[in-house]
Amino acid sequence: MITLAHALQIPALFAIGGAGYVLIELLWRRRSHISMFIAGGISFLFLVWLSGLGLPFLLKCVIAGAFITLVEFIVGCVVNLWLRLDVWDYSRCRYNVMGQVCLLFTVLWSGLSGVVMSVIELF
Repeated sequence: MITLAHALQIPALFAIGGAGYVLIELLWRRRSHISMFIAGGISFLFLVWLSGLGLPFLLKCVIAGAFITLVEFIVGCVVNLWLRLDVWDYSRCRYNVMGQVCLLFTVLWSGLSGVVMSVIELF
């Protein structure tokens, strides 16, 4: 059962994740897009949930990287392919899928997720 206090935490966690994702993009690419705020919010909520599961840490990192890649793929298909906003293009990266995601960033997201989940577990 979700309590009122828990329900109020969800928007705050979403905003933290969205802001963090945009900050990562600004540091990495020097630009971002509102769609990345949404992807970050969804991804962070998933990390909070995943960190509470009793799974081995490395498995959680792999699951997190795969989930974030899936979110990026869905957002990329909508924003880049359907709306043609060209927010990003990974088509020059090895092992990419439709230019929306690539293996390198899945690995990087897995590692970063491990760091984030370690911090989450402190609270």
